[in-house]
Amino acid sequence: DSDSDLDSDENEDPNLVLRKVSQTSFLTTSVCLRTLRIISRDRKALAPLITDNAILTLARLGGISALPTWPEEEEAELLHGLSERLKDGIHSSSPPSGQFYELRLLFLLTALRPELRIELRQEHSVSMLTAALEQCLEVCWGETHEVLTDLTAPPVCKEVTQHALEILKTLFNITYSVHRQEVDEEAADLYRHLAAVLRHCLLVPCEGEDRKEELQGHTVNVLSALPLQCLDVLLSVRLSEGSKESGGVNMDCVHTLLLFMEKRLDRGYKLKEKLAPVLNLLTESSKAHRETRHYLRQQILPPLRDVEIRPEQRNTLRSKLVRLMTHVDTDIKHCAAELLFVLCKENVSRFVKYTGYGNAAGLLAAWGLLNGRGPYPQPQYSSDSDSDTEEYRQAKDRINPVTGRVEEEQPDPMEGMTEEEKEAEALRLINMFNKLSRNKIIQPMGVTTDGKMAPLCGQTRHSAVQEEEEEEEEDDSETEQ
Repeated sequence: DSDSDLDSDENEDPNLVLRKVSQTSFLTTSVCLRTLRIISRDRKALAPLITDNAILTLARLGGISALPTWPEEEEAELLHGLSERLKDGIHSSSPPSGQFYELRLLFLLTALRPELRIELRQEHSVSMLTAALEQCLEVCWGETHEVLTDLTAPPVCKEVTQHALEILKTLFNITYSVHRQEVDEEAADLYRHLAAVLRHCLLVPCEGEDRKEELQGHTVNVLSALPLQCLDVLLSVRLSEGSKESGGVNMDCVHTLLLFMEKRLDRGYKLKEKLAPVLNLLTESSKAHRETRHYLRQQILPPLRDVEIRPEQRNTLRSKLVRLMTHVDTDIKHCAAELLFVLCKENVSRFVKYTGYGNAAGLLAAWGLLNGRGPYPQPQYSSDSDSDTEEYRQAKDRINPVTGRVEEEQPDPMEGMTEEEKEAEALRLINMFNKLSRNKIIQPMGVTTDGKMAPLCGQTRHSAVQEEEEEEEEDDSETEQ
């Protein structure tokens, strides 16, 4: 049959495969997608086969639309036909077997042709895909925007999880820029409804930890694309026995995101792609919700006790994030630092206290905060206290602010020197730095009024000692000659 013909020789010329497909009188959506999969393995042949004609031909053969011809103006009709087929499946008692492949094709179309996303960025498309996700996971609703998640229920099977993943990937493609837009009340209600279903996706048990993590990862991607004001439903669920809470607010979702973040941190793989979305989501949520920030601060930045070890040298969540602050990828280190900074209520001294000035200096310079305050109005945070432990108070005066730990006492290099000798040594060091600066080996830097690093202006005046040393050097050179 056609399935076996397509699978039997995957090295066949992709263009020939497409011609065979075109000659077939009837072809299921499954075979259409199998053809696309085979073609995509040959990157050299892929470019001419993702043109309008190729994509629309495959769509026609898959039964998505009955249009006999494919002018460019009818691309919207393709997406409309696909949407209608999905809608019919949603209204049926159970999703048809081909719905998974229709979702996969919809995702491929929006991924390969970004301009087609415009046709799907309408509210009815988000509503349709949300309904498909509800049907897939058999969602049960409680009060307004509250999905009842039974953590004791049997785990979601592999097939259902894969179906949900296709919906989530397509949802991200058509909502990826919504968070930058102003939404009206009706649209906000729609996205709150979606966020409630996404909360269920984060918490629902799945067969296999890898499947669960993959489902959570795509859920995080969609959540990060939604308007921030619509994510309040993640916290509005009633408390139940065993729930995590902060200030009487349900923190089960936030706790799940925290555990997910730690898994991605420990993996250390594709951090920009895998870790940055959840870091940004937790940061923005902490800015918007006091209870979220307070809970995350308790988990990530508990009161300091043992200050004998550098902040980055432990195996705690704080240490893992501090290590990322010196990562080679600028985006990742800024994401990690911003989360810690927000948990410190954007207070520079508190930020340095938990991270060490050595880890924080570069980022503070980039943010214009080296002088301890930014050039912009400071955000208004609640007045919850930053109480120090007894152990920290006892060691506070001995902590090296650069390394963030108590250092071993070092011998005084000027012990036994007279005041005149100390002054002479200080002048000698100043002259050495001046010479290095004049020869452009180093460049003296200072902090400007707006908190950024900048070269120090002006010439350093020669001291009497410096002139004397230069004369001695000239005398020595003349003697050698």
